Order: sequence, then structure tokens, then C-alpha cells
Amino acid sequence: MWLRKLQVTQKVLVAIVALTVLLSGSLALPQAAAAYPIFAQQQYENPREATGRIVCANCHLGAKPTEVEVPQSVLPDTVFEAVVKIPYDKSIQQVTGDGSKGPLNVGAVLILPEGFKLAPDDRVPEEMKEKLAELYIQPYSDTKENILVVGPLPGEQYSEITFPILSPDPNTNKALRFGKYSIHVGGNRGRGQVYPAGNKSNNAVYNASATGQISKIEKAEEGGFVVTIQPEGKDAVTETIPAGPELLVAEGQEVKAGDALTNNPSVGGFGQVDREIVLQSPNRIKGLLAFFAIVTFTQIILVLKKKQVERVQAAEMNF
Repeated sequence: MWLRKLQVTQKVLVAIVALTVLLSGSLALPQAAAAYPIFAQQQYENPREATGRIVCANCHLGAKPTEVEVPQSVLPDTVFEAVVKIPYDKSIQQVTGDGSKGPLNVGAVLILPEGFKLAPDDRVPEEMKEKLAELYIQPYSDTKENILVVGPLPGEQYSEITFPILSPDPNTNKALRFGKYSIHVGGNRGRGQVYPAGNKSNNAVYNASATGQISKIEKAEEGGFVVTIQPEGKDAVTETIPAGPELLVAEGQEVKAGDALTNNPSVGGFGQVDREIVLQSPNRIKGLLAFFAIVTFTQIILVLKKKQVERVQAAEMNF
């Protein structure tokens, strides 16, 4: 009997120790929230589809502008900045997860050419660090260091996001080359209308799935509404609408399949823009400068020679 009690006591102690370690680890290392860009990172190995579209557009259905500023050309093994701008009206508010209104969040994805990556802290200039503040930029995955994501962030503070980028050096990596490359940028503001699984969020329009009369509208305990549609000669159909969207229908109203039962609460959206950047070889620049110098020197020599010939001709005529 005492042996069994000892075993039970040991199991209880082990469970307590394991729980303590788990809780302390969770507090010391808080996990990332299941929000943008986690959804894309979990669902897609590459955020850019074969069509060229960035996958964020699958959930953020509204089309909005996004801007990016990058240098036309950069030298190898240098740090430069890519500035992503996500413009929107900061006076508007979005529907949050619990149905209340709140400010918009923003997020961005920056797809760089192979070899380009996030600049390490010891390479980032001090003036650039001031722009970054406490911004947390991360690679898309362990194998996609050239793809950077950030967000969700408070839109009022981060509608302009600076990415510190380190360019590669083809002289040390023979798999790379000097030349022109494409950069793809996506920026979203506000919550998405669809989750990766295909189900709607409370930031979308809800439509009638059947034709008939609205026989009942009830408030749900967790917020939102349950709308009952009675088709003619068929069983009633219920539509569950989460907290957030505003109802546009009333009891006794006739609706057709596909008619909107709510307004569209979405005020955000996603935008994509593509740019080009040149990874410039220093030797090419030196060669170009040398060529310009030779041409300039040759032109000067020709002008001086012409002046000399004109003086000789003038002297012969005077003689």
C-alpha cells in the first residue's frame, strides 16, 4: 500500500513540475497571435501564387492602394531601405472580432529576389533604426529569408513601414548575378472577410441561402442574430449572423436566395504593387566612368588638335 501511495505522490509531483515549466515558458516566451500574417504562413509555402497574386488577397477581398519606395539600383553587400506605404482614412473604424468598433490594423509582405534578406541589427545605420522603433519584421519561413512579413500593427502608427534590406554579393555567391530583379509588395489594412478555411468572418456581408419569407429574427446569446427564412412548401432555413454586421431585413420581409441580409462592414482591403531594382556591379560603374573619362579626354585632344591645325594654317597664309 505504501508503495502505491509513493508512486501516486511521484506522479503528482511530476505533473506539478511539468505544469509549472509550461506556464513559466508561456509567460516568458509569449506565442504569436493567430492573426495576419500567421494565416498565410500556415497555409502557403510561398505567399505568391503562380498567377503572380499574393495570397493575402484570398482573405482580404477589398481592393485598396499600396505604395512602395525602393532605390533604382543598389550595390552588393549594402543596406538600403524599402518603404511600404498603406494609405487609408484613419478616421474610420472597423468591426473587431467581438463585434465592437475599433481602429484598423495594417500588415505587409515584401517579396525580395533570391539572396536579398532582412539586414542584421549590427548592419543597420542608426538613423534607420529610429524609423524602425519597436517594429518586429520576420522572415516568412526558415527557407524563405528573402520574403519578409510584418503585422498586425496599429494602422495609425504604422501606415508607413520601413524594411532594412541587405543586398547580396554575387562575387561571394556564384549562384547570384548582377542585373535587374523584381520586387513584389502587398499591404493590407483592416481585417479579412474570409478565413483560410473558407468560412466568413464577422467583417463580411451575409446573404440569404434560400428564397422565402423571414419568419423570425432572434438575438443570439453570444451576439449577432439568428434569421429564420421560411421557403414556400419547404422546411425553414436558419442563417446565423455573428456580432458586427448590421441587419438590413425585418420579420415578414420576402427575400430571394443571394439577397444581402446585412450591410458590408468592411472598410479595409488589400493592395499589391510590383517594382524593379538593379543589383549593380561596382566594376561596371568603374568601367563606365573610365569610358566617360576616355571619351572626354579624346574630345579635348581633338579640339586642341583642331586649334593647332588652325594656327598653322593661319601662319602659312600670313607667310
